[in-house]
Amino acid sequence: MLDLGTVTTLIAFLVGIVLGFPIGWLFIGSTALGLFVMGSPTVFMANAFFHSLDSSTIMAIAFFVFSGALISEAGLADRIVNFSYSLVGRLRGGLTGVGIVATLFLSALTGSSVPCIAALIPLLVPRLEKFGYRRVYTTALLCSSSYLGYLIPPSVPAMIYCLLAGQSVAALFLATVFPGILLAIGYGMLNYFMVGRYTFESTEKPLLPTTFEESVKDILHTGKIAIPALGCPVLILVGIYGGIFTPNEAGGIAAVYCLLIGWFVYRELTNAKLKKALSSTIGTFGMTTLLLAGGTILTRYLTRQGVAQEVANFMLNMFENKYLILLMLNFFLLILGMFLDGIPILILVVPLALPLMQELGINLVHLGAIMVVNVGIGVMTPPFAMSIFVGSRLAEVPAAELTKTMLPFLFLVSIPVLLLTTYIPALSCWLPEILLGSSIVGPW
Repeated sequence: MLDLGTVTTLIAFLVGIVLGFPIGWLFIGSTALGLFVMGSPTVFMANAFFHSLDSSTIMAIAFFVFSGALISEAGLADRIVNFSYSLVGRLRGGLTGVGIVATLFLSALTGSSVPCIAALIPLLVPRLEKFGYRRVYTTALLCSSSYLGYLIPPSVPAMIYCLLAGQSVAALFLATVFPGILLAIGYGMLNYFMVGRYTFESTEKPLLPTTFEESVKDILHTGKIAIPALGCPVLILVGIYGGIFTPNEAGGIAAVYCLLIGWFVYRELTNAKLKKALSSTIGTFGMTTLLLAGGTILTRYLTRQGVAQEVANFMLNMFENKYLILLMLNFFLLILGMFLDGIPILILVVPLALPLMQELGINLVHLGAIMVVNVGIGVMTPPFAMSIFVGSRLAEVPAAELTKTMLPFLFLVSIPVLLLTTYIPALSCWLPEILLGSSIVGPW
């Protein structure tokens, strides 16, 4: 039975969400209100706030956010898009499929979703519209693909999950690789069949190679130019899994690498662009740290009050089958994803779900993959989907029309990939176990 303070906290939090209060401050304010109602001291809030940020992983998140802000400012995104054109541009649906391939590459630079959209929509949507591809479809494909940034390492949500659940960052980076590849393949297949419905006659045609020899030359040429940009994810992954540096150190190395490439190789990074990237990073990172610290305060209070154990007991009494419990967890996370961003969801749900998952014997690396895929899908689920908001504004298409066009990608690809990740642990546990060993991953 929950006490009055806990009930007050939960009600205040839900009412605050409905009224649209900032989530970070809502985490802190609802906790303080619950403590005030019970007459309890608030000293633990300061301790929880400090210790939640006293981690080297926080620094890594800041550096990866900065790297993501640099991708378009430093000219890396342009070279990656041109290389993607040469790889798949000649295939049916290949010009729009460029967005999927480019997102795969950019995901290994940004660790997030919104930077992918912000970099690719201005580069691809106007260009493809000239070639007869409807603006709304290209935008929908890019927005749907954007959460590959959560699945292809490095991943900011994966680092936050590991910070909350005490798991290996390197293991979870690997755990989402196969789900990410499945998602990209599924989107490519769906695009192959859908793209014909969203084209119109255009007199302007893309300049693409017409023979195999010309295609090889084009791939080699654009690939040579893109090597400095593609070198960043290669450097990061080889460094991490080769034992050269830790995942936390990789963030700083990625940021320095992008700076050097932008300044000395592509020579597109100016002081004004650097200032813009720094400003964007400070805003994003400030919001992230407030969410993380505030959410830690709330979840530690709820855990201390026995809410996590109450949730575990309730679910175990209602469903004896762990597969049904996992299904309900997915459903709950998808509903939250319709109204909240991914980071607040992780901060709120992970500490409360861990006791239940451990009691069921769910591998926590596998659980991390499930949660990261879930919060990734939240990026594209209306009514409050970040990719829809950003994509609609950048591409100047109506949000309602964009949402309708994205629904096939959600129901025909994203949800099936989520279910496969949930019920086939090997998809997320096999690769990290092979590369890191069973002692890191644990039994699955």
